[in-house]
Amino acid sequence: MKPFQYTRLSTQDLASGTTLRDSTILAGGTNLIDLMKYGVEKPDRLADIGKLPYAQIEESDEGLLLGALVTNADTAYHSAVKNTYPLLHKAILSAASAQLRNRATNGGNLLQRTRCYYFYDTAMPCNKREPGSGCAAINGFNRIHAILGTSASCIATHPSDMCVALAALEAEVHVLRKGATLVIPFDQLHRLPGDHPEKDHNLEPGDLITHIQLPTEGFSDHFEYLKIRDRESYAFALISVAACLKVSEGKIEDIRVALGGVAHKPWKLKKVEKEMIGKVASTDNFQFFAERLIQGAQSFGTNDFKILLVKRAIVRALNSALNPS
Repeated sequence: MKPFQYTRLSTQDLASGTTLRDSTILAGGTNLIDLMKYGVEKPDRLADIGKLPYAQIEESDEGLLLGALVTNADTAYHSAVKNTYPLLHKAILSAASAQLRNRATNGGNLLQRTRCYYFYDTAMPCNKREPGSGCAAINGFNRIHAILGTSASCIATHPSDMCVALAALEAEVHVLRKGATLVIPFDQLHRLPGDHPEKDHNLEPGDLITHIQLPTEGFSDHFEYLKIRDRESYAFALISVAACLKVSEGKIEDIRVALGGVAHKPWKLKKVEKEMIGKVASTDNFQFFAERLIQGAQSFGTNDFKILLVKRAIVRALNSALNPS
């Protein structure tokens, strides 16, 4: 591992943002330390934000405010999350392992890097790790890779379960930028690869995620988080579906569906959701919705199975949300 300079930040250090701009941020470290061990990340400076005042969960009339430094475990088991946002509770507990959830932070979860094999293997070309070197996954073993929103430069997926649920709930992200707080809708935080797959998100150097704002509506009556993976625990999703419904007299009043394991960011299309408002909540209509949501999907060989699998997963998740056990 390359030698680096370590700094523990205080609130006074945040005023200028200089330290943040010149450093790699360290919170729980559950992803960053692995990347440093593999030689993928080679920071000159680490800025430890673990003592900053963002480790609380606050309830208000606007919903629930999650501190960026609250651990995934503490978030999942918070009474308000369990009772009002059970979709998020279920998604978090489907991720990683108990040990990792006890260390990983909410802010870090949002900014974790892809688990593409070729991104981690520094002997292989990867445009995300080394822009311009090529994408070995496109013509390689791409079973876990994207089928939506891909580009000729990258077919990596975003690995987070928590982010899929947050996308479905239409959360907002609070970001400290040069001393001022910005509020970013969740669907604008991450980006598709395009010609710059090295950019996972739309944050600027020096930006710091401080909180995640959950809206008042948590869809606690009709929800499902479905994760399809190679084993029951400690595995990333091949396909995941976060589904929320509001139904009145058998017709859809609101529908939210976000997909994981299929794109460079959680995949959610508001315009397709709007098409479903007023329709009968039925398997036939859910199948129509699934077709529309993944329209234009492209597979790359060993991930061909994902196109049919994700359609079936969407329908299954929506039926489970409609008829909770």
